[in-house]
Order: sequence, then C-alpha cells, then structure tokens
Amino acid sequence: MTGSKNNLKTIVTYGKEGRLDTEKMNFEIFQSQVLPTKNKLFRFTSRLLGNEEDAKDVVQEVFVKVWNGGKLEHIQNWEAWCMRIAKNLSLDRLRVNQRRTMESFDGNSYSVHANELSPHEKTEINQNMEQISNWMQALPDKQRQVLHLRDVEGYSYQEICEIMDVDMSQVKVNLFRARTTLREKLIKMNEYGV
Repeated sequence: MTGSKNNLKTIVTYGKEGRLDTEKMNFEIFQSQVLPTKNKLFRFTSRLLGNEEDAKDVVQEVFVKVWNGGKLEHIQNWEAWCMRIAKNLSLDRLRVNQRRTMESFDGNSYSVHANELSPHEKTEINQNMEQISNWMQALPDKQRQVLHLRDVEGYSYQEICEIMDVDMSQVKVNLFRARTTLREKLIKMNEYGV
C-alpha cells in the first residue's frame, strides 16, 4: 500500500510494506507548516547572529534539518520546533566563530514613516532606537532572546518555553529583568540625558 496520509500535527506515511512510517517529511506539511516560518526564523537568527548572511545560512540549515529530520511524530508546534533548531544552530555558529557580541543596529530596519516630523525629530527618534538596540545587545543572552521572542516576534510564554527549552519561570524572570534594565536606562536617559 503506497500512499500517504497527513495531519498538521504529525506526519504519517505508509511505507512499502504498508506499515506506518513516521520518519519521512511530507512536502505538503513542509510547505504549509515549515516554510511560513521563514521570515520569523530569519529575523530571530539575524538578531542573534548580527549578520544577515549568517542568518540566511542558518535558516537554510534549519530547513535542511527539518526535511531530513528523524522522528517527527512528537512535534506539536512546528514553528516552535523550527525556532528551537534556529536558536541552537545560531548559538553553535556563534561559538564556532567566537563571536559573543552582535553587530550594531542597522538604522534602516527602524525607519520612521511620519511625514509631519521635522528632520531633527526623525534624527532623535532614530538615535533613541539605535540606543535601545545597543542596550538590547548588551543584555545577557537569555534575556535578549526572551525579550526579542516576546516583544519583537510576539510569541506566547508557552511558545518561548518550547523554543528555548526552559521552564515558564525562567522565561518570566528573564523577560522581567530585561524589561526592567531597559526601562531603567530609558528613564535615566530621559531624565539626565545619559
């Protein structure tokens, strides 16, 4: 019996002998569940690595790992699984390249689209965004990753737990500490101009 049946949460195909084979990736699942994560994976890896070319390479590696992956029946959230793979590959790449700091903020990614702002106001906003980005880069790795996943990408706490392979309390503590650090620096900057 050759053919395939698929479900969005698990991949089940029938092998040559008619037995269930849960180790093969299905094109329809790959296209509907994995490929749509491409942009989020890129933004996440780009932020972690600080280099768009490395981020593209990591996203491609994620897709290859997913396509060639082993036991797939346990996967309930494809996006979280892909994000976890992307995080691990990014951290591996950082270790190999011995890079612990990320490149500075790319001013084009936070463009201001308000015509009523003066050039001085636009410059001030861009400088503030650059400063915030620099502060985010200076956060410890886990705090930076949790903050990015929650506040930039919009993941739920549970999804962040799955992506980072940590428990809920660690996610909440790291997010609280990251937000508190940024808040204190913003207050200090606005009050004292520092």
